[in-house]
Amino acid sequence: MGQLLLQGLLWAAIFLGSSVPNIESSEYNPFPGITDKKFIDDCVRIHNDNRSSVNPPARNMLYMTWDEGLAITARAWARHCDFQHNIYLKEVRRVHPVFSSVGENIWAGYPPSTFSVMRAMDLWVKEVKDYSYQSNGCRQGKMCGHYTQVVWATSYKVGCAVQICPNGVDRTSFSDKEGAIFVCNYAEAGNVVGMLPYQDGLEECSSCEGANNQCQAKLCHNPKRDEQKSYRWTPDWDPTLATCGPCCMAILAIRPLALLLTFVAAFGVHKLYPSIFFYE
Repeated sequence: MGQLLLQGLLWAAIFLGSSVPNIESSEYNPFPGITDKKFIDDCVRIHNDNRSSVNPPARNMLYMTWDEGLAITARAWARHCDFQHNIYLKEVRRVHPVFSSVGENIWAGYPPSTFSVMRAMDLWVKEVKDYSYQSNGCRQGKMCGHYTQVVWATSYKVGCAVQICPNGVDRTSFSDKEGAIFVCNYAEAGNVVGMLPYQDGLEECSSCEGANNQCQAKLCHNPKRDEQKSYRWTPDWDPTLATCGPCCMAILAIRPLALLLTFVAAFGVHKLYPSIFFYE
């Protein structure tokens, strides 16, 4: 009797753990995902290469590392296939479970084969020619905010995502053709009005704040600050949530509690029938 009950509980746990469809795996996207090591390495390396080579040199530029939560946000917004900034950026906790301010850069291209992390970021960084550090502004009629976000000293976390858009990217000249969109999110957010992107000075890392800072490639690296964190979190505006449906969402909501109760019940059964775990 006890063994049959335990088997039933275990089967319930298996069902609850596998009954929610894998939305991401069924979504067509030929580009690397946000857990792809090379994609992550490329995004982080290219950002840090540009941060360490600013002119004039910086003395307080933080080393940038990957953030899973920011990448989840970037992926969710990229899935909208809309070439505009995330409309939820100013809403605290709707773009990240921890950071209160999040910045963003966006690239879109056609055909999708034109995308590479290097090519997209090169367009952002080339805006340096239209930026003056002395006046802290863009040349008249020009854009330079993508560049200043890349080299914003206190933005020390980045998360990016690239998405195929089979029906086109809204607000572009290829809104009816298959295109690609690349989004990077940053924390803390850069481009704060009235502030310079970084403090200039020939002694790199001389203005690194806090203990345990190390100067790495002219950037302030702090092992504690730069450690990786994991977030079991999805923005409530991620368009893939709409494909889940009420039943699926209900399972997502109750599954953790149901699993906990299942294992508590299994523990209770073991207490009542301890011998069922012994095998000849």
